Amino acid sequence: MSDVTIGRSYRFESAHFLPKVPLGHRCRNLHGHNYRVEIVLNGPVDERGFVKDFGEIDAEVAPLLKLVDHRLLNDVPGLENPTAEIIAGWFLERLAAAARVRVWENGDCWAEVSR
Repeated sequence: MSDVTIGRSYRFESAHFLPKVPLGHRCRNLHGHNYRVEIVLNGPVDERGFVKDFGEIDAEVAPLLKLVDHRLLNDVPGLENPTAEIIAGWFLERLAAAARVRVWENGDCWAEVSR
């Protein structure tokens, strides 16, 4: 069997503001989002029949979610300018097995980073 792609989605709620946008930009004000994070992995299927067990992915993602859920993202190291692009990169840097991460700020807007 060739490589297989799997994915798992997570949700968290956080506040943020974007300090690098111009004065008067609405996102410079403190506001919040109900984020969705999609973690995508690909690789060969192992002897168990998994690319990676979803429980193992959950165990790696859970500590990261604790850092961002119900927090002011600007206070999280590495997220001082928490755009969707930077949040996606922050997750990807911390999840060695992930091939791609997509972060949804709402139902219409997302950013994706990949290796």
